[in-house]
Amino acid sequence: MRRDIKSASIQLSLNTSSTSPDTASANPPRLVSLDALRGFDMFWILGAEELVRGLQKFTDGGIVGFIAEQLHHKAWAGFHFEDLIFPLFVFIAGVSLVFSLEKTLQKEGRWIATQRILRRAALLYFLGILYYGGFSTPFEKIRLLGVLQRIALCYLGAGLLYCHLKPKTLVGVWAGLLVGYWALLSFVPVPGHGAGNFAEGANLANYIDQQYLPLRKHDLTHDPEGLLSTLPAIASCLLGVFAGLVLKNSTFTDRTKVVRLIVGGLACLAVGWAWHLNFPVIKKIWTSSFVLVAGGYSCLLLAAFYQIIDVWKVRKWAMPFVWIGVNPIMMYFGGRFIDFEAFAKLFVGGPVGAACGRYGELLLVVTTLAFGFWFARFLYQRKIFLRV
Repeated sequence: MRRDIKSASIQLSLNTSSTSPDTASANPPRLVSLDALRGFDMFWILGAEELVRGLQKFTDGGIVGFIAEQLHHKAWAGFHFEDLIFPLFVFIAGVSLVFSLEKTLQKEGRWIATQRILRRAALLYFLGILYYGGFSTPFEKIRLLGVLQRIALCYLGAGLLYCHLKPKTLVGVWAGLLVGYWALLSFVPVPGHGAGNFAEGANLANYIDQQYLPLRKHDLTHDPEGLLSTLPAIASCLLGVFAGLVLKNSTFTDRTKVVRLIVGGLACLAVGWAWHLNFPVIKKIWTSSFVLVAGGYSCLLLAAFYQIIDVWKVRKWAMPFVWIGVNPIMMYFGGRFIDFEAFAKLFVGGPVGAACGRYGELLLVVTTLAFGFWFARFLYQRKIFLRV
């Protein structure tokens, strides 16, 4: 689902200058690990799931079977790796936000930074409308809230809070969002279902969507990126902001940064799973416990990528992810308008695939992914970046 959100925003520009996003001398050095983590996240969106499922046909369970099982969303309560992909991107948006807005805040002030946030959020929201069909469908089928729209709203909320509040106050707002959302879903009664009911269609978040969210909803009467659940989603973005503040702090050693990310991630996981007993981990309504569990895993992944890529400088393995991660919007929309699978069939479809027998389908998946990586590398080498 996702973008170079040099911050969690997206700058709409076609960059054909002589500097790449991670070498531009006019800006602070980019965190290669953050670009790689963003690309790793998008890798699963662009087709890695099909690769795992293709491999599963040649194995009897084991590690491949376990991974394949993790690539299915939980039907409602619980958590699989698939449920991490979207909140990880929201978390990365928060980390990026800290670095992208720093120069603007220092040199141009809060008002200019605020204008930039408003403009970028509006552009990203509009891209989300276009992604889900834009105005090519009847008006009543337009989806007002979706993945890109949620990222836009999270960037807007977290960005404005970051620009105008001190870190300690931000922590208070973050906690207030989580506790407040829990209180709303736990104590505000839903007609016909009462209070504290977290079942699908019976909870307050779904009820508000049913009553107040117009036009098309993903789940007919409610939406997994609905109105009320946007509040805890902003808290997910703020977790990324806190991680970004740790990485940006020049008084911390690399070891301290990694340790703080790990400790923070483990703490979020512990509290999140404990809260699960009272307020279940549910992605479709973005419960507060889900924010903590997803944020905990996100912190641990960021710590690992930062240690390996930016501290140890072991980067070659991660470059395909970087190609994707610096151009997420182009890759996200590219997958909608460029049929990499159809292109791959020109090379390994028909008689070639048939000659490979049971491996023909897997060959097609691998070739499709290879063309996706080639496209990302082509854009990277020619310094073509679609940003908002």
